[in-house]
Amino acid sequence: MDPNIIALPLGAGMLGGTMNALAGGGTFATLPALIAMGLPANVANATSNVALLPGAATSAYGFRDELAPVGGVGHRLLAAITFVGGLAGSLLLVATPSHAFDVIIPWLLLFAFVVLAVGTRAANWLHARLTIGPRSLIVAQAMLGIYGGYFGGGVGLMTTAIYGLLANVSPRSLFAPRTLMLAMANSAAAIVFVASGIIAWGACLPMLAGSILGGWFGAKVGKRLPPEAVRVGTLLVTGVTTLVFFWRAYS
Repeated sequence: MDPNIIALPLGAGMLGGTMNALAGGGTFATLPALIAMGLPANVANATSNVALLPGAATSAYGFRDELAPVGGVGHRLLAAITFVGGLAGSLLLVATPSHAFDVIIPWLLLFAFVVLAVGTRAANWLHARLTIGPRSLIVAQAMLGIYGGYFGGGVGLMTTAIYGLLANVSPRSLFAPRTLMLAMANSAAAIVFVASGIIAWGACLPMLAGSILGGWFGAKVGKRLPPEAVRVGTLLVTGVTTLVFFWRAYS
């Protein structure tokens, strides 16, 4: 490939890997770049997923010492559920066109934005009135795994929002479990996408290299950021991502 063409997926991979490590939403950087290169939406989606996998794995490894149960559910069980859900979602993508899901994605991102915006107040209000047990979190994790395998756009942001609502924890404390779940969903989807032969490797390989660098950098920076900075950054990424996906779906 031409060096100028390689620069686009490489840079997008670095940005996407960093975003996934800090707040999620790495697909927001990689998918538009691949579509701009002329790839069909389903091929771009699958290629983006595989390219971001090493970055997600790098970030998960960087946060490994912070892994702990979420809402009373062990991270190993949540990871297994995510992997199975990712397999199901990626098989669904291969079997069906993705344009229908493009219409649903903005509304899911809007939900994540609203949950993050109300933050601790909503979690405290909810926990004062009812008890949400591990079963609710397991069901939510299965849905996140399916979504992550099928499309994955903003799944890190939605994971942060849902974990905060169901487990009453801050975005900063979710770096480790969120990056692990993202890596598991991407791993499951990568198996299906590679086996299906829908990866554009010429664009995937430089983007993959960039995502590794970005994931490592994001994990290093993320450990030094205060919780409020992470929350504000997550809100900004979620808001911009939501607006862009609404524009893509309805313009």
